[in-house]
Amino acid sequence: MNPVIPIRMGDIVIGGGTPFVLIAGPCVIESERHASELAARLTELTRRLQVPFIFKASYDKANRTSGRAFRGPGLDEGLRVLAGIKARLRVPILTDVHEPSHARAAAEVVDVLQIPAFLSRQTDLLVAAAKTGRVINIKKGQFLAPDDVRHAVAKVIDAGNPRVIVTERGTSFGYHNLVVDMRAFPIMRREAGLPVVFDVTHSLQLPGGGDGVTAGLAQYIEPLASAGVAAGVDGVFLEVHEEPSRAKSDAQNALPLDRLEPLLRRLMAHDAVAKLAEVGVNG
Repeated sequence: MNPVIPIRMGDIVIGGGTPFVLIAGPCVIESERHASELAARLTELTRRLQVPFIFKASYDKANRTSGRAFRGPGLDEGLRVLAGIKARLRVPILTDVHEPSHARAAAEVVDVLQIPAFLSRQTDLLVAAAKTGRVINIKKGQFLAPDDVRHAVAKVIDAGNPRVIVTERGTSFGYHNLVVDMRAFPIMRREAGLPVVFDVTHSLQLPGGGDGVTAGLAQYIEPLASAGVAAGVDGVFLEVHEEPSRAKSDAQNALPLDRLEPLLRRLMAHDAVAKLAEVGVNG
């Protein structure tokens, strides 16, 4: 893997040969209590294991399969919940934005603004997010080749913001299926020269594969995450829930909370080997 420009968020550095960063949390804010309790448990675990951690949760899932699906508490209430979590736990926060008009308000609370994969070519959204000065995480669209992500990155950088991360979350492969091409990680690193994150759980979606909902293949989270970390990614993105079957969004591809610690220990071992090999290649 090629060396990349590291991005700093407070005490956390992603890229540049540093240990992988975990981005994790529920798909959507289900309630203030649920988000707060899950954030606290994730923060305690990652601090104990010394894994750099960014908490993620969405205040609005504007791209649900069905218009009747739960979307979240909305902008104002969602940002209030995220601000409380950040203040209590002193942990960086990531959330996604779907509209340019939301970017400034979200940036006042969160550390990373995420551009959803379906919107990764939306110029106005990319520029509005860029102008906030926050770190921007661009999810590569399921319809894009890995080298195409450079165009989305250029829109953010040309708007004056070089603090960009790119995320792989699978490519459309026939109906209701995604596939992860492991070549995408070095390709995206080479094309963008920026940290690359692997969104494991969304890569295991079967988009629209349920009856008005997105189905998933959560049983493959561990091997797919291990493969990505062994390939040298700079971060891992996981949707985590203490009881996925009751999750209000992405229930079929979330990692059960009690499986996170053993997975992190496994990924830490893979990461150490991958980073050592990278130093050997580049040094």
